[in-house]
Amino acid sequence: MTGRAKVLGILNVTPDSFSDGGEHLDFDAAVAHAEAMVAAGADIIDIGGESTRPGAERVDPEIERARVLPVVVALAERGIEVSVDTMNASTALAAVRSGASIINDVSGGLADLGMAGVIAETRVKYIAMHWRGPSNEMVTLADYRDVPSDVRRELKSRVAELLVQGIDEQQLILDPGLGFAKDARHNWQLLSRLGEIESLGYPVLVGASRKRFVGALPQRNRVGAGVDPRDLPTAVISALAAHAGAWGVRVHDVASTAAALDVVDAWRAGADA
Repeated sequence: MTGRAKVLGILNVTPDSFSDGGEHLDFDAAVAHAEAMVAAGADIIDIGGESTRPGAERVDPEIERARVLPVVVALAERGIEVSVDTMNASTALAAVRSGASIINDVSGGLADLGMAGVIAETRVKYIAMHWRGPSNEMVTLADYRDVPSDVRRELKSRVAELLVQGIDEQQLILDPGLGFAKDARHNWQLLSRLGEIESLGYPVLVGASRKRFVGALPQRNRVGAGVDPRDLPTAVISALAAHAGAWGVRVHDVASTAAALDVVDAWRAGADA
């Protein structure tokens, strides 16, 4: 990949997401936070109305749409590019009609078999994540022989199915699914061998932000009060992922990641010079 990695700012309009559940459930708070993330350097706002944290239960699609769609409309009217994080085809279709240009599906089309048809029909970009099962089962599914090879093979198979169902390969972005049916060791192996996922020939999104394996790193009193200790290592992961060729990174704290990507840009410019 060439060029600066995209920064997707996470906007959870949910009461129960693992890091910021309930903080932006109110419409005005959600829009204000999105605008603040754009000002801090976000290229895209990724809106989710259903938590996918380990153990989370599914949300009725009508509730999901009620949470998400008003915010999609408001941000699209402001000229902000919007991605919607959903596993539901009905929500995806409504989101695109409301102004979203990307659908981010953590199930890669497996949770709702109507999703591929919606993506093929609307022609929007589609982020397909590596997925082995729902959030309330994922811990039991973290069994691999070699995680980067296994994830690559399973993503390749999923891509083949999506293409058969009418999605154009130019629409696809792949996500290796850090933390989804993967333990800390699996996540670090995937990051260190990200090139194996990129070798499939599609843009790759990395979503490590504030996840449990990041929080497990030594803290060393590195942050002050009111700062999430997982944001600094997330920014480092974002920089390393971008330097390794990732198309984009999905983060909660946009400012620290944008600063890290400035370093990557300067590094590359130095190499080009």
